Amino acid sequence: MKCESKIVARYAETDQMGIVHHSVYPIWFEVGRTDFIKLTGMSYTELEESGVMLPLASLECKYILPIKYEDEVIIETTIVSVKAAKIEFHYRVLRGNQVCSEGGTVHAFVYSKTFRPINIKKINPSLYEKFCAAVAK
Repeated sequence: MKCESKIVARYAETDQMGIVHHSVYPIWFEVGRTDFIKLTGMSYTELEESGVMLPLASLECKYILPIKYEDEVIIETTIVSVKAAKIEFHYRVLRGNQVCSEGGTVHAFVYSKTFRPINIKKINPSLYEKFCAAVAK
């Protein structure tokens, strides 16, 4: 499964050169990830209300082409893998057919009240199956 989120680069996201600042890309990745989770049939809020949180364990981002103020881009989000204790997302930032950036995030599954790692396969098997079904093939 692939999710596409449309964003128009805002002035506040650019640096003195008029290029989207590198610190913005993780925020855009979050937009893609949030939209992706909605495609699985629940919102991030519902996920957290069920007792599951997804803290960030790692993030990587490769900058390929600059994005400028008012450029329209698509954040393409996919799930790379799902394990009992973690989930890995991949992102591509596209302007038209050009890949401007790509990266990934890894998130742990933790219980929201204690922030302790959980085995999502045991705690919420239906959610685990939804995520597994959405893994990019």
